[in-house]
Amino acid sequence: MSILETSDEVPTLAWRVKAKAFAANNKLFVVGATGFLFILLCAIFAPLIAPYAPDKIDFSARLQGPSWAHWMGTEKFGRDILSRVIYGAQTSLIIGTAVTFIAILIGAPIGIIAGYFGGRLDTLLMRVSDVFLAFPPLLLPIAITAALGSGLGNAMFAIAVSWFPWYARITRAAVLRIRTEPYINAARAMGVSHTRIMWRHVLPNSLTPIIVQGSMDFGFTILAAASLSFIGLGATPPMIEWGLMAATSRSMFLDAWWTVLFPGLAIFITVLSVNLVGDGIRDVLDPKHGLKE
Repeated sequence: MSILETSDEVPTLAWRVKAKAFAANNKLFVVGATGFLFILLCAIFAPLIAPYAPDKIDFSARLQGPSWAHWMGTEKFGRDILSRVIYGAQTSLIIGTAVTFIAILIGAPIGIIAGYFGGRLDTLLMRVSDVFLAFPPLLLPIAITAALGSGLGNAMFAIAVSWFPWYARITRAAVLRIRTEPYINAARAMGVSHTRIMWRHVLPNSLTPIIVQGSMDFGFTILAAASLSFIGLGATPPMIEWGLMAATSRSMFLDAWWTVLFPGLAIFITVLSVNLVGDGIRDVLDPKHGLKE
C-alpha cells in the first residue's frame, strides 16, 4: 500500500471511529434516526407498501377491528387504516418540511438584517417579532386559519407565521456575534456591499443554530398541523392526514378505539423520532458536544 493511499484512508478511518463513538454515546439518536428513516421510506414507497388503496370504500368491512386482513382495522367507510396511515406519512413530512422552510425563509432574513444593521431597525424588527411571540403557540395559528378559512395550505401558512419570530431571534443572536469578526471588518474596509457581506459571509456562518432549531421544530410543526386538523381547521376530506383521521373518528373512540389510536400513534412516533434526531444534530453541531469534541 502506498503512502498516498494510506494518507487518504486516515481521515475516513477517523470519521468512522468518531461516528461509531457518537452512535455509542447517543443511542437515542440512533433510535430516532431509525424511526424517521422508516417513516420516510413508508412515505416514498407508499404505493408499493400499502396493502389497499387508501380511498377504497368497502361498507361490508366497515369498523372491523385489527385482523390479519386489516392489521390496523378499518374505519366507518370500510377503508383500511394501515394503508391510510402509510399514505398519511407523505402529508405529514410535506407539512414538516414546508412549514419549517417557510418559517426560516421569513425569520432568517429578518434576523440577519436586524443583527447586522442594529440600531432603530433592529429595535423595530424585534418588537414586531415580540408581538407574534406574545401569543400562545397554537392560538395565533388558530386565529389566522379561522380568518383565512380551513384548509391545509392556510394551516401551514398560519403555523409558519407563528413560528418565524423564533428564527428571527436565533439568527439575530448569531449575527450579533459574527458582525464583529475581523473578516467582516475587512470586507467592509474593502468596500464590499452590505448585501454581499450578509449573503456571502454572515448567512453561511449563521446556519448552525438555524439548522438545529429547524430540526427541533420539524416535529412540532407536524403536531401543530395535526392539532389544527383535529379541531377542523387543517386538512379537509378527502385528504389523508393523521390529525384528520383521528378527528373524523373521535366520536367512535369507545366503540372503535383503533380508528383513533393508530393515527395518534403515528403522530407520536413521528414527532418523537424527529425530536430525537434533532437532539443528535444539536450535539453534532454544538461545539461543546458530539463530533467536535
